[in-house]
Amino acid sequence: MLGENGDAWLSRLHMQLARELRGQGWSQMNIAGMLGTTQSTISRQYQKPVTTLPGSADELTIDGWSKEIAGGLLSVGQNEELLRQRFIVEFQFTGNQVLRFDKTLTGLDLEVDQNEHALIRRLEWAIGRLDARTVMSVLPNVGMNIAACLQTATTVAEVAAVPGKITSVDGELRTHGKPQFGSSKHLAEMLLEAKKIDSAKCAIINIRPPGDYEGTDIDAVQEACNQLGWSLADADRNGIEHSESEVDVILDIGDFGWEPSLYVLGASPLEVVDRCHTLVKTLEGTL
Repeated sequence: MLGENGDAWLSRLHMQLARELRGQGWSQMNIAGMLGTTQSTISRQYQKPVTTLPGSADELTIDGWSKEIAGGLLSVGQNEELLRQRFIVEFQFTGNQVLRFDKTLTGLDLEVDQNEHALIRRLEWAIGRLDARTVMSVLPNVGMNIAACLQTATTVAEVAAVPGKITSVDGELRTHGKPQFGSSKHLAEMLLEAKKIDSAKCAIINIRPPGDYEGTDIDAVQEACNQLGWSLADADRNGIEHSESEVDVILDIGDFGWEPSLYVLGASPLEVVDRCHTLVKTLEGTL
């Protein structure tokens, strides 16, 4: 695990694990104590894009591993005293409780069918990380959805999304089926069009923009994007109207019989969920 690749593996594991625990309500202080770092480091990492790895197989392994470790730590609780930590990762707690994890990382890319399966898993993980408390105020009337594709995707059939949208049931987010390819035509078309402008963007989520019956608060969206340093593009029911060489957020102010929409883009499903949370919190007070 030494060297440049090892540093990248550990960095991604650290960042993904911190995100998993933060999404489950752990404090930054307790996360830092459990991971052997500082609260300020956790705060800075939470705002950064997740470290990319040379092999997609390794990314899938690390992301799955972080979820596995987080599940174990959640079962123990954030207030338990950590007695020892070592690599290969082992957590030993009072009461003779021990968690141990060991994974093989190859540096190799997945085959095409494996990549598609991995994308579905990443979408499932990303959906599980959506914070209902954060996004409930921006759920569109038509429902929220999240879509993602591989770098090679060119058609709607190559874009995976949730069938039947993500909706609210008794204050919790619910899906009506497992993510699958070709299940969201409009969101897939928007993602593919954005990807032609900014090839790094392979995931998208739709939320309701700020505004009222008088119309969409365009200024609030622009101001939030300016604060975050993100590029904002305009769109209508025919697609993206204009954009720079990068696109982070797309605003469709709607029309008669056409609901306004705000689309957040990212390089991966996990990143797009983190970006969605960030944008919603930046827009607080205008929603």
